[in-house]
Amino acid sequence: MRISAIARGAGLVLAAVLGLGALTATPAVAAPELDRYLDLPLVNRNAAQSPGGVNPALPYDHAELGRLLDQARTEGVAPTRYAALLYQYWLVDATEKAGIELRTWDPRTGVQANRENLIKSYRYYENLQLDHRELQWAGMGGQVGADFGGGLIDAELMGTLYDLPGIADAAHAVLGAVQQAAGPQAVAMLPEGLRALAEAAPSITPEDLHWILGMILVMQKNIFSDLMPMHDAYVTGGLAALSEFERAGLFGTDIMGAWRNVASGDQDRIAAGNAVLLRREQQWAIGAQWDEVRNYKGPVGEAITYLSGAAGSPSVAGVVPPREFRPVRVPFTGADGRAMILTLPLPSWNWSALDPRWDYITSQLLPKYKWQVENNWPALEATLRTPYEVQLESHRPLLNIPQLLGSAVQELTITPAGQEG
Repeated sequence: MRISAIARGAGLVLAAVLGLGALTATPAVAAPELDRYLDLPLVNRNAAQSPGGVNPALPYDHAELGRLLDQARTEGVAPTRYAALLYQYWLVDATEKAGIELRTWDPRTGVQANRENLIKSYRYYENLQLDHRELQWAGMGGQVGADFGGGLIDAELMGTLYDLPGIADAAHAVLGAVQQAAGPQAVAMLPEGLRALAEAAPSITPEDLHWILGMILVMQKNIFSDLMPMHDAYVTGGLAALSEFERAGLFGTDIMGAWRNVASGDQDRIAAGNAVLLRREQQWAIGAQWDEVRNYKGPVGEAITYLSGAAGSPSVAGVVPPREFRPVRVPFTGADGRAMILTLPLPSWNWSALDPRWDYITSQLLPKYKWQVENNWPALEATLRTPYEVQLESHRPLLNIPQLLGSAVQELTITPAGQEG
C-alpha cells in the first residue's frame, strides 16, 4: 500500500536521526573518528571496479555507519562531504534486507556464483511492490529480472555445454533464405547483429562469454546499488530521507521530482515518476556498460547483444517479445519489377542500444505494467508471490536459439510493398 501522509510527515522529523536511533542514545564523541570518512569518492559506484560497497575505506557494519552519519549530522557537516557514507549506509541496509552479503558481492565471479544474489535481489524488488503499490519500477524490475536471470543461466551453459557453432549454422540458414528470396542486397540490409551472429558465433570462446556475462552482472549490481538505496530510504523515512540524497549530490532535482510523483497518490504522477526512475536505470546506471558489451571484439559483442533481444520474451502480461516489436522488414524489387517487402520474425534492432530499447520499454513494458497494477492487481500479485526460484527457472530462452532461427526461416514472408502486416 502507499506510504501514508503521516509516515511521510514523520520522515521530516526523522531526517536528522534516520534509522540511527535517538541522538542521545550514542553521544557523538563515542562514534568512530569521522574525518577519515568525509569527502570520499564513489570509486566503486560502477561495480565493474571491484566487489563490495562504494568505497573500500567505508565500513560494512550497519550500526557503525549509523553512528557515523549521526555524528556528521550533529556536527553540521555538509551532506556533500558525507555522501559516500550516506550511500554506503543505505546500500548496506538494502542488501541486508535482501539477504545479500555486500562485502563479497562480486559480479565477475559468474552466473552460478551470483545465482542467489540474483534471486534475492529480485525477490526484494517484488516484495517492495507487494508492500507499496506505487513502487511500480521495483515490481516491473522484479518480473523482468526472471527473464534476465534465466537468460544469463542459459548463456553460461552455452559456453560450457552447448554448441555455439550450431547457432552460427542456424544464422547462416536465415541469411541464405533471405538471399534466395530477395537477393544479396537484401542480406546487406539485415540487422548488423544477425549478420554478426553468423560471422562470429563459431569463434566465441568461453572466455568471451565469461567477460560479457560478468559485464551484464555488473549492470545488475549497478541497478540494485543505485535504485535500491533510494527505495529503501523511501519506505523507511519517506521523502525527507530522499531529500538528504539530493542535498548530498547523489542525484539531482529530476530524481527528487520523480520521487515526489511516486509519493503523490495520483496514478498518472506515480507512473510518470516510475518512468523517470526507469530512464535513470537504462541510461545513467547501465547505458555505458551496454555500449561496452556491444562493442566487445567487434562482431562478438554485436552478435551476443542481438541474441539477447532476439531470444527474450518479457513476462509482463501483454508485452510482445522484442522480436515482434519492429521486426525485420527489408524492401527489394521482385523479379517482375514490383516493390516487395521481406519480413522476418526477428528484431530489426539491438537490445543494447539505448534509443530502440527505450522505445520498446515505453511502448510495451511501462504502459502494460501500469495497466496490470491499476486494473488486474490480483493476477499480478499472484505472479509476484510465486517463489522466485520458480520464476527464474521458467524463463530459460537462449537454449532454443537454433530452433527460433529455424522458425524464422519457415515464417519468412514476401508481400507487395504497402500490404505487409
